[in-house]
Amino acid sequence: MTRKQLEESAAYLRDRGFEEPEIGIVLGTGLGKIVEDIQDQVVAHYNHIPFFPLATVEFHSGKLIYGTLQDKKVVVMQGRFHMYEGYDVLDVTYPIRVMHLLGIKKLFISNAAGAVNLDFRKGDIMLIEDHINLQGGSPLAFKNVAEFGDRFVDMSEPYDPEMRKRIEEIAGKEGISLKKGVYASVMGPQLETRAEYRMLKILGADAVGMSTVPEVIVANHLRLPVVAVSVLTDECDPDNLEPVDIEEILAIAGKTEPKMIKLFKELIKTL
Repeated sequence: MTRKQLEESAAYLRDRGFEEPEIGIVLGTGLGKIVEDIQDQVVAHYNHIPFFPLATVEFHSGKLIYGTLQDKKVVVMQGRFHMYEGYDVLDVTYPIRVMHLLGIKKLFISNAAGAVNLDFRKGDIMLIEDHINLQGGSPLAFKNVAEFGDRFVDMSEPYDPEMRKRIEEIAGKEGISLKKGVYASVMGPQLETRAEYRMLKILGADAVGMSTVPEVIVANHLRLPVVAVSVLTDECDPDNLEPVDIEEILAIAGKTEPKMIKLFKELIKTL
């Protein structure tokens, strides 16, 4: 990754009308419907954007969508990248750096995750307060990182406290049950074993997924305030573990999605 590549990607998007977005949004598995509320849409498919990776997961779309949401200019990643697709961690986080170059001032992230905390249930929404990086790498571990920002990035408060507070207030006002917890990010794509779920619980994880953490690390590198929510799509009880059903996960994500959209739209209103 070079600055020239990032600037080429951003220039391509600006030429197509991606002008000074204020907010970037990354959509997770089964969480794509917020784009239906975006007005005056401009769409750029990943395979047309210079140096962009391609989404290879069948239920991840592959396009950037620019437009107006709640009277704010937004750019939405409909389809993210994962290390389990064979990408390296620089590829996975490349779009975050491009959105930042375009001008975003805040970043919203959503994902679908498994509930490790046995007090949580499928269909719950969890506001991420902290994370554990178990993906075996860092998006800041490359030779010329100093060209893009500090090499050693403080992660004592990776998720913006002000936006977290506002989401909690919105959830209370809207009657949306909101859990809070720690998200563990693993490599995947295989799901966890019983022993791995027990390990995650011992480590202090409340939910587990295969994304988000690299994006959050880069957001912090860019000093870009970030907030993230997980839609919990399955319950990871090692003593009563059932085989995973991807169709059910997608159905639960779709059913819970309107609440996540409500939280994000109301948060945008307050910014």
